[in-house]
Amino acid sequence: MYRSLEKELIKWKKRESRYPLLLRGARQVGKTYLVEKFGKTEFSSYVSVNFEAQPEAIACFENLNPDEILLRLQVILKKPIYPGKTLLFLDEIQVCPKAIMALRYFKEKMPKLHVIGAGSLLEFALVQGKFSFPVGRVQFLYLKPLSFEEYLLARGKKAISEEILESENAKIHEEMMYLVKEYFLIGGMPATVSSFCEHQNLEESSRIHEVLLSTYQADFSKYATSAEQKYLKILFNGIFQMIAQHFKYSKIDAHIRSRELKIALDHLQWAGLVHPIYVSSAAGIPLSAQLKRTRFKILFLDIGLVQHFLQIDPKVVLENHLIQINRGALAEQFVGQELLAYHSPYQEGQLFYWEKEKKGTDAEVDFLYVFEQQIIPIEVKAGSSGKLKSLCTFMKKKKSTIGIHISQNPLSFEDRILSVPFYLIGKIPELLRKYSTS
Repeated sequence: MYRSLEKELIKWKKRESRYPLLLRGARQVGKTYLVEKFGKTEFSSYVSVNFEAQPEAIACFENLNPDEILLRLQVILKKPIYPGKTLLFLDEIQVCPKAIMALRYFKEKMPKLHVIGAGSLLEFALVQGKFSFPVGRVQFLYLKPLSFEEYLLARGKKAISEEILESENAKIHEEMMYLVKEYFLIGGMPATVSSFCEHQNLEESSRIHEVLLSTYQADFSKYATSAEQKYLKILFNGIFQMIAQHFKYSKIDAHIRSRELKIALDHLQWAGLVHPIYVSSAAGIPLSAQLKRTRFKILFLDIGLVQHFLQIDPKVVLENHLIQINRGALAEQFVGQELLAYHSPYQEGQLFYWEKEKKGTDAEVDFLYVFEQQIIPIEVKAGSSGKLKSLCTFMKKKKSTIGIHISQNPLSFEDRILSVPFYLIGKIPELLRKYSTS
């Protein structure tokens, strides 16, 4: 299964002044598979150690001298490690904080060694900071669920090309929209995508979704106290009903203090399961300079998991307008997930939306997109561009030269509004370059 991050790993390998890598991302997004494939295809030898499965390897890092570490690892693993020829993969690295600390010394004293660390709960080790993190000696890469373009390749379909971008063929548009609806059901979790590509069985995909959701809940005990787990379970079971809505703790449970639920929400965010969309005044770049941390919406890790948890009938997805399903929540989940997927892999990625501050008004733009120092408003709505009141309000107020309308409609450009079908979200930069100068 091809992942676009493979190109970045190859660039990293060839870089003379490379840093050790920490691959970040939620559990089950394919970190181990990606590194293993990379190690076996791009290196003479590949050596991996999993600190959860092989706790005896933790002792190898008592001394942070790279020569001693490699000597001890080779004895335990019974495999040679050659700097410059071997990829060393330290999986579940959060179990061994000293291995994270050792990355600094690999960079300083053994720069020829290619070393990558990853872990399903790595974020908790980084956030809690109970060890000396090698600041400035490590590079981060972020892996997310498969984007729609990666899903197309996994399904054996052609990548979105200039031919599709330029096409006005209704048949191609219908085929692509069907695949988008399919993605709404399957999502981008590698295990589900792999199973569906092989068996084309929605029931089997649903079973895998259930296993994944159970796995995430089983993880609660690894990073939360017994008291915190109680609130985590309540929040986890309630959060799916609030996808793409203004998040209020009282809507989860009015009888629980917001402080307890905020701690639970922080945990889910560190686990990579939820992603906030913060409101921004859009007064300038960066958008984060004007965000309000107390006002936000929530997206979940993956649309397939959302659809499964909400038990939305596949027929409803396949036979209806996507923006009408679950009051548009699935459509916004898809768009937000896609925007994050195509964000720079060297950053976690942030999402923002805009709302008119004047009381008594409900003008709101679903997403804000920064392109070449411009803030571009994005609306996810059914209907024609002429009905996009919030988008037009933003464009008038902020003097925007172009706005984006995401829908099931074919690609078009009229009255400074670029109508982008769901399947072309990954091509927004190219489309803006083309149409913003029109």
